[in-house]
Amino acid sequence: MRPQRALTLGSGDEGGGLHTTEAKWFMIESQRHSYHLVDPSPWPISGSLGALATTVGGVMYMHPFQGGATLLSLGLIFILYTMFVWWRDVLRESTLEGHHTKVVQLGPRYGSIPFIVSEVMFLFAFFRASSHSSLAPTVEIGGIWPPKGIGVLDPREIPFLNTPILLSSGAAVTWAHHAILAGKEKRAVYALVATVSLALVFTGFQGMEYYQAPSAISDSIYGSTFSLATGFHGFHVIIGTLFSIICGIRQYLGHLTKEHHVGFEAAAWYWHFVDVVRLFLFVSIYWWGGI
Repeated sequence: MRPQRALTLGSGDEGGGLHTTEAKWFMIESQRHSYHLVDPSPWPISGSLGALATTVGGVMYMHPFQGGATLLSLGLIFILYTMFVWWRDVLRESTLEGHHTKVVQLGPRYGSIPFIVSEVMFLFAFFRASSHSSLAPTVEIGGIWPPKGIGVLDPREIPFLNTPILLSSGAAVTWAHHAILAGKEKRAVYALVATVSLALVFTGFQGMEYYQAPSAISDSIYGSTFSLATGFHGFHVIIGTLFSIICGIRQYLGHLTKEHHVGFEAAAWYWHFVDVVRLFLFVSIYWWGGI
């Protein structure tokens, strides 16, 4: 059976018509299925236009055309604005309007899995490049790894310290998950604050590490693979930190419940992915490249 439509009776200020909010709730209550038929939205096209402006502006900026930096900046601002208002609408639909039923929640949950797998493949490319060069060093780099004349970081210093810090943040996000499932809202907020705090400490030490690094991205294949692998991992940590901050705010506002916390689950999966990558990073980049 097709869902019934809300009827607006009468006209004018005193015509006895249904209020807009009442009409919307009437439509929700009369819906005969568990799926969410989204309303028309301008954000997909606005995001596409922002991405187009960012791409064209980036190319113009790299090949110094006049106005390239301006177009690039406007495109990035447009993308960030689109992300904000689009996710705002999604949160409103799920939290306030109740459109995200158990069936609807399966979509974001299953969609997070291939996204994380794609991120694994992305970072695996840098591990593959590093292992290819380190296991069979060529004559051009002196036949040794690290290449001759390239300074490296001591893996027993900041790299070793940063690894348990990040892994501890993963334990904190698991603590937050258990607190949400147990209905302990304040404890979940405390756990997310601990997660974000440890992530910020990790990022601070990462910045200190780059400042003290004896090599740069342009220093042979070692500098390139080291900077790209650790840099993109650090970028993922920053994204995961923002993700956790948003989840903490939503938990504080009472948006997350033990029955409905798909956004937090996606953030937790993403954070555990970052943790696991750090372990491989320490062994293959820091330790293997520093011995």
